[in-house]
Amino acid sequence: MSQHRFNEQERIGVYRAIAERRDMRHFLPDPIEPELLARLLLAAHQAGSVGLMQPWRFIRITDKQLRTRIHDLVEQERRLTAIALKQRQDEFMQLKVEGILDCGELLVVALPDRREQHIFGRRTLPEMDLASAACAIQNIWLAARAEGLGMGWVSLFDPNSLAELLAMPEGSKPIAILCLGHVAEFYPKPMLEMENWISPQPLSAMVSENSWGNDA
Repeated sequence: MSQHRFNEQERIGVYRAIAERRDMRHFLPDPIEPELLARLLLAAHQAGSVGLMQPWRFIRITDKQLRTRIHDLVEQERRLTAIALKQRQDEFMQLKVEGILDCGELLVVALPDRREQHIFGRRTLPEMDLASAACAIQNIWLAARAEGLGMGWVSLFDPNSLAELLAMPEGSKPIAILCLGHVAEFYPKPMLEMENWISPQPLSAMVSENSWGNDA
Protein backbone atom coordinates (compact mmCIF):
# COMPACT_ATOMS: atom_id res chain seq x y z
CA MET A 1 0.00 0.00 0.00
CA SER A 2 1.39 3.38 -1.01
CA GLN A 3 2.34 5.79 1.76
CA HIS A 4 0.98 8.59 -0.44
CA ARG A 5 -2.54 7.14 -0.49
CA PHE A 6 -5.42 9.43 0.51
CA ASN A 7 -7.40 8.42 3.57
CA GLU A 8 -10.56 6.38 3.06
CA GLN A 9 -13.00 9.30 3.24
CA GLU A 10 -10.98 11.31 0.72
CA ARG A 11 -10.78 8.35 -1.68
CA ILE A 12 -14.51 7.80 -1.45
CA GLY A 13 -15.07 11.45 -2.37
CA VAL A 14 -12.83 11.24 -5.43
CA TYR A 15 -14.48 8.10 -6.76
CA ARG A 16 -17.95 9.45 -6.00
CA ALA A 17 -17.30 12.61 -8.03
CA ILE A 18 -16.14 10.46 -10.95
CA ALA A 19 -19.12 8.09 -10.73
CA GLU A 20 -21.76 10.82 -10.29
CA ARG A 21 -20.44 13.30 -12.85
CA ARG A 22 -23.15 13.96 -15.43
CA ASP A 23 -23.43 15.93 -18.65
CA MET A 24 -26.17 18.24 -17.40
CA ARG A 25 -28.78 20.02 -19.52
CA HIS A 26 -31.22 21.28 -16.89
CA PHE A 27 -30.18 24.18 -14.63
CA LEU A 28 -31.55 26.56 -12.05
CA PRO A 29 -31.04 30.29 -12.73
CA ASP A 30 -29.20 30.92 -9.44
CA PRO A 31 -25.82 32.64 -9.88
CA ILE A 32 -22.53 31.00 -8.96
CA GLU A 33 -20.51 32.71 -6.26
CA PRO A 34 -17.34 34.37 -7.64
CA GLU A 35 -15.13 32.50 -5.16
CA LEU A 36 -16.60 29.17 -6.29
CA LEU A 37 -16.08 29.98 -9.96
CA ALA A 38 -12.49 30.94 -9.19
CA ARG A 39 -11.93 27.55 -7.51
CA LEU A 40 -13.30 25.72 -10.53
CA LEU A 41 -11.09 27.64 -12.95
CA LEU A 42 -8.07 27.00 -10.75
CA ALA A 43 -8.90 23.29 -10.77
CA ALA A 44 -8.94 23.43 -14.56
CA HIS A 45 -5.64 25.27 -14.66
CA GLN A 46 -4.02 22.56 -12.53
CA ALA A 47 -4.64 19.91 -15.20
CA GLY A 48 -1.74 18.04 -16.69
CA SER A 49 -0.63 19.06 -20.16
CA VAL A 50 1.82 17.68 -22.68
CA GLY A 51 5.08 19.62 -22.56
CA LEU A 52 3.47 21.89 -19.94
CA MET A 53 2.01 23.87 -22.82
CA GLN A 54 -1.26 24.59 -20.93
CA PRO A 55 -3.28 24.90 -24.13
CA TRP A 56 -6.51 26.08 -22.53
CA ARG A 57 -8.12 29.49 -22.72
CA PHE A 58 -11.38 30.32 -20.96
CA ILE A 59 -13.77 33.04 -22.11
CA ARG A 60 -16.44 33.89 -19.57
CA ILE A 61 -19.66 35.02 -21.25
CA THR A 62 -21.39 37.69 -19.15
CA ASP A 63 -23.13 39.66 -21.91
CA LYS A 64 -26.73 38.43 -22.24
CA GLN A 65 -26.98 39.34 -25.91
CA LEU A 66 -23.77 37.47 -26.63
CA ARG A 67 -25.11 34.44 -24.77
CA THR A 68 -28.20 34.56 -26.98
CA ARG A 69 -26.09 34.73 -30.13
CA ILE A 70 -24.07 31.73 -28.97
CA HIS A 71 -27.33 29.89 -28.36
CA ASP A 72 -28.41 30.74 -31.91
CA LEU A 73 -25.20 29.20 -33.29
CA VAL A 74 -25.83 26.03 -31.31
CA GLU A 75 -29.44 25.88 -32.45
CA GLN A 76 -28.34 26.21 -36.07
CA GLU A 77 -25.94 23.28 -35.70
CA ARG A 78 -28.54 21.27 -33.79
CA ARG A 79 -30.85 21.42 -36.80
CA LEU A 80 -28.05 20.51 -39.22
CA THR A 81 -27.08 17.58 -36.99
CA ALA A 82 -30.67 16.40 -36.98
CA ILE A 83 -30.72 16.38 -40.78
CA ALA A 84 -27.45 14.42 -40.85
CA LEU A 85 -28.95 11.80 -38.53
CA LYS A 86 -31.62 11.03 -41.16
CA GLN A 87 -33.95 8.37 -39.72
CA ARG A 88 -33.29 9.54 -36.15
CA GLN A 89 -33.90 13.21 -36.97
CA ASP A 90 -37.22 13.57 -35.17
CA GLU A 91 -35.97 11.60 -32.19
CA PHE A 92 -32.88 13.83 -31.92
CA MET A 93 -34.94 17.03 -32.07
CA GLN A 94 -36.79 15.87 -28.95
CA LEU A 95 -33.56 15.74 -26.94
CA LYS A 96 -32.49 18.68 -24.78
CA VAL A 97 -28.89 19.17 -25.86
CA GLU A 98 -27.85 22.33 -23.99
CA GLY A 99 -28.72 24.73 -21.18
CA ILE A 100 -27.06 27.87 -22.51
CA LEU A 101 -29.89 30.26 -21.68
CA ASP A 102 -30.55 28.71 -18.27
CA CYS A 103 -27.21 28.10 -16.56
CA GLY A 104 -25.63 30.44 -14.03
CA GLU A 105 -22.28 30.67 -15.85
CA LEU A 106 -21.31 30.16 -19.46
CA LEU A 107 -17.71 29.50 -20.47
CA VAL A 108 -16.13 28.95 -23.87
CA VAL A 109 -12.97 26.84 -23.85
CA ALA A 110 -10.53 27.38 -26.69
CA LEU A 111 -7.14 26.31 -27.91
CA PRO A 112 -4.77 29.28 -28.33
CA ASP A 113 -3.03 30.45 -31.46
CA ARG A 114 0.66 29.67 -32.12
CA ARG A 115 0.27 26.13 -30.73
CA GLU A 116 2.64 24.86 -33.40
CA GLN A 117 5.52 26.37 -31.39
CA HIS A 118 5.05 23.62 -28.79
CA ILE A 119 6.86 20.56 -30.14
CA PHE A 120 7.60 18.63 -26.93
CA GLY A 121 5.21 15.68 -26.92
CA ARG A 122 3.43 16.83 -30.10
CA ARG A 123 5.86 16.08 -32.92
CA THR A 124 4.04 12.91 -33.92
CA LEU A 125 0.80 13.57 -32.01
CA PRO A 126 -0.09 17.25 -32.56
CA GLU A 127 -3.61 16.60 -31.27
CA MET A 128 -2.21 16.36 -27.74
CA ASP A 129 -3.07 20.05 -27.34
CA LEU A 130 -6.73 19.06 -27.57
CA ALA A 131 -6.20 16.11 -25.22
CA SER A 132 -4.54 18.39 -22.66
CA ALA A 133 -7.36 20.94 -22.83
CA ALA A 134 -9.85 18.11 -22.35
CA CYS A 135 -8.07 17.26 -19.10
CA ALA A 136 -8.70 20.81 -17.90
CA ILE A 137 -12.37 20.50 -18.80
CA GLN A 138 -12.63 17.22 -16.91
CA ASN A 139 -11.08 18.88 -13.87
CA ILE A 140 -13.83 21.52 -13.88
CA TRP A 141 -16.45 18.80 -14.31
CA LEU A 142 -15.28 16.78 -11.32
CA ALA A 143 -14.70 19.83 -9.12
CA ALA A 144 -18.14 21.16 -10.02
CA ARG A 145 -19.76 17.85 -9.04
CA ALA A 146 -17.92 17.87 -5.74
CA GLU A 147 -19.22 21.42 -5.15
CA GLY A 148 -22.78 20.37 -5.99
CA LEU A 149 -22.87 22.15 -9.35
CA GLY A 150 -23.83 20.70 -12.69
CA MET A 151 -21.91 21.10 -15.94
CA GLY A 152 -22.81 20.42 -19.54
CA TRP A 153 -20.28 20.22 -22.39
CA VAL A 154 -21.82 21.57 -25.60
CA SER A 155 -20.05 20.77 -28.88
CA LEU A 156 -22.84 21.59 -31.33
CA PHE A 157 -21.42 24.70 -33.01
CA ASP A 158 -19.38 25.74 -35.98
CA PRO A 159 -15.93 26.62 -34.56
CA ASN A 160 -15.20 29.26 -37.19
CA SER A 161 -18.46 31.08 -36.53
CA LEU A 162 -17.95 31.01 -32.77
CA ALA A 163 -14.34 32.16 -33.09
CA GLU A 164 -15.47 35.11 -35.20
CA LEU A 165 -18.22 35.97 -32.75
CA LEU A 166 -15.72 36.06 -29.87
CA ALA A 167 -13.04 37.97 -31.82
CA MET A 168 -10.54 35.16 -31.36
CA PRO A 169 -7.12 35.43 -33.05
CA GLU A 170 -6.34 33.51 -36.22
CA GLY A 171 -5.07 30.04 -35.41
CA SER A 172 -7.07 29.69 -32.20
CA LYS A 173 -10.04 27.34 -32.00
CA PRO A 174 -13.04 27.02 -29.67
CA ILE A 175 -13.54 23.43 -28.57
CA ALA A 176 -16.29 23.56 -25.96
CA ILE A 177 -19.14 25.60 -24.57
CA LEU A 178 -19.51 24.83 -20.88
CA CYS A 179 -22.82 25.38 -19.10
CA LEU A 180 -22.23 25.63 -15.35
CA GLY A 181 -24.87 26.05 -12.70
CA HIS A 182 -26.96 24.92 -9.79
CA VAL A 183 -29.33 22.04 -10.51
CA ALA A 184 -32.46 20.70 -8.87
CA GLU A 185 -31.03 17.19 -9.05
CA PHE A 186 -28.41 15.15 -10.87
CA TYR A 187 -29.46 12.55 -13.40
CA PRO A 188 -29.23 9.04 -11.89
CA LYS A 189 -27.47 7.88 -15.06
CA PRO A 190 -26.33 9.54 -18.31
CA MET A 191 -29.18 11.47 -19.91
CA LEU A 192 -28.72 9.86 -23.33
CA GLU A 193 -29.09 6.48 -21.67
CA MET A 194 -32.20 7.67 -19.84
CA GLU A 195 -33.66 8.90 -23.14
CA ASN A 196 -32.90 5.52 -24.80
CA TRP A 197 -30.65 7.24 -27.34
CA ILE A 198 -27.72 4.91 -26.70
CA SER A 199 -26.64 2.29 -24.18
CA PRO A 200 -23.15 2.54 -22.66
CA GLN A 201 -20.77 -0.34 -23.24
CA PRO A 202 -19.16 -2.23 -20.35
CA LEU A 203 -15.52 -1.70 -19.42
CA SER A 204 -14.73 -5.25 -20.53
CA ALA A 205 -15.45 -4.21 -24.14
CA MET A 206 -12.82 -1.49 -23.91
CA VAL A 207 -9.85 -3.38 -22.44
CA SER A 208 -7.57 -5.83 -24.24
CA GLU A 209 -4.21 -7.36 -23.48
CA ASN A 210 -1.04 -7.24 -25.60
CA SER A 211 -2.95 -6.76 -28.87
CA TRP A 212 -6.14 -5.12 -30.09
CA GLY A 213 -9.23 -7.15 -29.25
CA ASN A 214 -7.40 -9.77 -27.20
CA ASP A 215 -9.50 -10.13 -24.06
CA ALA A 216 -7.68 -9.05 -20.92
